[in-house]
Formats: sequence, structure tokens, C-alpha cells
Amino acid sequence: MNEQTLQKLKDGGELFSPGHRACIGCVEVLAVRQVCKALGKDTIIANATGCMEIVSSPLPTTNWMVPWIHTLFENTAAVASGIEAGLRAMKRKNRGPKQDVNVVAMGGDGATCDIGFQALSGAMERGHNFINVCFDNEAYMNTGIQRSSATPFGATTTTSPTGKNSIGQVTWKKDMPAIAAAHNIPYVATACPSYASDLAKKVKKAQETKGPSYLHIYSVCPTGWRSKPEMGIELGRMAVETGIFPLYEVENGQWRLTKTVKELKPIRDYIKAQGRFRHLTDDLIDEIQTKVTEKYEALLKKCGQ
Repeated sequence: MNEQTLQKLKDGGELFSPGHRACIGCVEVLAVRQVCKALGKDTIIANATGCMEIVSSPLPTTNWMVPWIHTLFENTAAVASGIEAGLRAMKRKNRGPKQDVNVVAMGGDGATCDIGFQALSGAMERGHNFINVCFDNEAYMNTGIQRSSATPFGATTTTSPTGKNSIGQVTWKKDMPAIAAAHNIPYVATACPSYASDLAKKVKKAQETKGPSYLHIYSVCPTGWRSKPEMGIELGRMAVETGIFPLYEVENGQWRLTKTVKELKPIRDYIKAQGRFRHLTDDLIDEIQTKVTEKYEALLKKCGQ
């Protein structure tokens, strides 16, 4: 890609360029692009090991048009904390950039909910002024589709396989946004690339927030979910419309739905569209439906609805 083309992309707000090696139908890479467009060029990103690091940075090339640091699974929030503290120190000494700089930590559900949780919890508790973005595709997809604590009940993965005595994943998905909100940080939100304007508004709110912000973004993975590549946006909408992944924000402790679903759609069509759930019996689907409905009703109460 020549300099003229790169400049056109930057001028158009594209800070994650074409030419990456993501799988066909990958919605996570679309989420990254949407987040970067909303953030703008005055941004520094610390990115955990994972799908987005692999597809975007094969030596000697890169798809990132902002300063970008590849971190380990476990220390992404710690690296972001150091960047933010360094920028503050430079500003006190009248050095470095005059404008505000967005400091962003990015990672998948494994790097956020599991391996990197300790560093993230510490960064939120200390009150660092940064945005943590979790791209949740509900497993360790890059390393072979292993289960994570964000893998939903009943899904099959390579480390939670189905069998004569196994239904796949036997625990329920970790509620990471609620855990982030329990840290009493100023801003927490869920988002989905299927609702692009909602996602962009939430990135802007996180950007304007002083202190830690946490964004949990639903990222459909056709490879790991065994779904049709062209169904990514539709599956994201189905997840929201069924209540499996509600869209809401927690602003200074106040919970608010940003996409109200008057009547939840049954989860069956969503589940049947994914090979990772093809072994589930009607009884198990009904059990999941009951859990989803209960959790959505509990969320409505938190939001005062």
C-alpha cells in the first residue's frame, strides 16, 4: 500500500487498514475497525495476544495507523496503565503531546475475563484514565477454539467437547460487564457491531469519561461458532433480540438499556444457526431459554424498567 493510499485512509478516519488476515466473515475485525474510527487518530493501543494481533501484524507489516503495542495475554491493562501514567508525567513537565490522547487496552475474552483479569482489575481499582475494550467471541479462537470463562453453557469447544456423558461447556458465561461495574468505575457498556451507531456512541462516551471505562463488544466468530460467514451481522442482532447479549450502559452507577426489546425472541433460531450447539436437546435449549429470560428480567430491574 503506497503513502497516498494510506493518507486517504487516515483522512477518511480508517485507522485499521484493509489487508489483514482475518477469517472470512470475522465480525471481531469489523468491531476493531468501528472502534478505531470512533476513537480517532490521537490514540495509543495496547493489544493482547490473540486473533487481532495475529491477523494485523505479520512482520514486517501492520494494519494499525496509530501507535500500537503488542502485549502478552496477562499484562495488557498494566501496559495501558504505564502509558497513561507516562503521558500524565510528561504533561506535568510540559513535554509530549499537547492534545488529549486516548489510551486503549484491547483483548479478547480470554485476555480480559481470564488471563488478564488481575491486571485489568488493578488498573480499574487504581483509577487509570484509559479504555479497556473486550472483543468477546466466547472462546480462545486463535489458539484452537478452547473454552474460556465467557464460553456459553452448552457450547462445544476443543477443551469442552461433547460426548456420551458431556454436553460441552457446563458452566454459565461470566458476566464480565457486571464485574467491571462492581469496581465502581465511571463507565461500562456492552456493544455489538450489528448496531454500529450504538457502538460508536459508547466509544465516544468512554473517550469523554475521565477515569477507567470498560466496553464489552460481542464479536461473532464463524470459524469457532461453526456458523455461516455471511450470518455474522444477523447473529449479532439475534443475540440482542433474544436477550442473550443485551445492550446497556452503566454510567456512574446508573444502569440503562440502550436497546429496548419489547418482547424477546425465542433463542432457538439463534442456537440452531451455530454448529457449536448442534448437539443440544430440546430440554437443554429450554433450560438455556429459562436462564436467559431470568437474567434479562434481572437486568430490566437494574435499569428500573
